[in-house]
Amino acid sequence: MIHMDQGWAASLAPRREASHLLAEINVFNHPDLHRRVNTLNTAIHKNETSEKIESQVKNLFKVLDVASCTTLRSSEADPELRALLAPVLIRLGDDESNPALDDLAESVGMTKYQLVRAVRRATGLPPLAWRQNARITQARRKLREGLPITETAHDLGFTDQSHFHRVFRAHVAASPGTYQG
Repeated sequence: MIHMDQGWAASLAPRREASHLLAEINVFNHPDLHRRVNTLNTAIHKNETSEKIESQVKNLFKVLDVASCTTLRSSEADPELRALLAPVLIRLGDDESNPALDDLAESVGMTKYQLVRAVRRATGLPPLAWRQNARITQARRKLREGLPITETAHDLGFTDQSHFHRVFRAHVAASPGTYQG
């Protein structure tokens, strides 16, 4: 897993179309991918020059461009399904508490089982996992903008800072302080 600034990474993509690799959550499979990621990590941890690191990122993009890929969230999901689910996704994103699946399903005329399948089809994740992912995406943005960790956790409705740390680490593989640093 590698986390990097998307604008910077997109500027290093070998061609404009390769930036789609950053627009979605993807899982890649390629025999040389592990070695390339390790080489990039080694360059970063040895404090290599920015030119050397950029070269490693470009090499990684070349492999990603030909690797087989499974998209977990497509930005081109069925527009009718996305429109139907919009109220559910808005509520999941805005509601500080975990809304009950029955309530969410009823709001769009589905059973909770139909809702889970529909949200997974539209986003790649079940409703509550999508909610957590959306909250962590917002947290990453807020932390990059310099918002304090405690304020970020509070703004996103986490019950306490330790809960926020656990969820953030599970999604980002780094603590909020390390990510912000």
